[in-house]
Amino acid sequence: MQHPLYQKAHYLKSAPDLSHCPEDEGYEVAFAGRSNAGKSSALNVLTSQKSLARTSKTPGRTQMINFFECDENRRLVDLPGYGYAKVNINVKQAWEAGLSAYVEQRECLRGMILLMDVRLPPTEIDMVMLDWTLDLGLPVHVLLTKSDKLKKGPAQANLLKLKKLLKESYPHATAQLFSSLKRQGVDVAWQKLDEWMEYERPPKQVV
Repeated sequence: MQHPLYQKAHYLKSAPDLSHCPEDEGYEVAFAGRSNAGKSSALNVLTSQKSLARTSKTPGRTQMINFFECDENRRLVDLPGYGYAKVNINVKQAWEAGLSAYVEQRECLRGMILLMDVRLPPTEIDMVMLDWTLDLGLPVHVLLTKSDKLKKGPAQANLLKLKKLLKESYPHATAQLFSSLKRQGVDVAWQKLDEWMEYERPPKQVV
């Protein structure tokens, strides 16, 4: 199962801050999440590529804003994993400052995919991200990752709990279950990306 647009994603550049980003035009969707929430794995599955985004056993490795170009107008953006304490404090402050400017000032940013581990309740910093994007009016779609690690009932219960919270306090956000390992929820995530990218998939050819 592949997507005609996202399977073409290729590395464009890495930027330490807003001033080094590509031209602010077209469509961008950013991927954000607590370190080790499965962001790189999700990006690889959604683009049908094994190592587009490097997966690392050491959380906090991605400290730059990484741009992947799908076509001349559309890019997927991998933001640094947040909330990992073992990164040198000066680096951490610099990257969070760079991250803030990108999220707050980037005109072509159409939405954010926020990754949370389905087994854990939203962390304080996840809530900060939801508050921040709400203030900015930036749409968010939550992928509850690693859903294969829970039985169906508990996974669904955690999704419903999160959806209730979003409905009450964060109307700019939606959520789904997602598993990179089992490719669960990939099509739903593609639909959200298509909506933000204003992309229509070509009709399937009937043979």
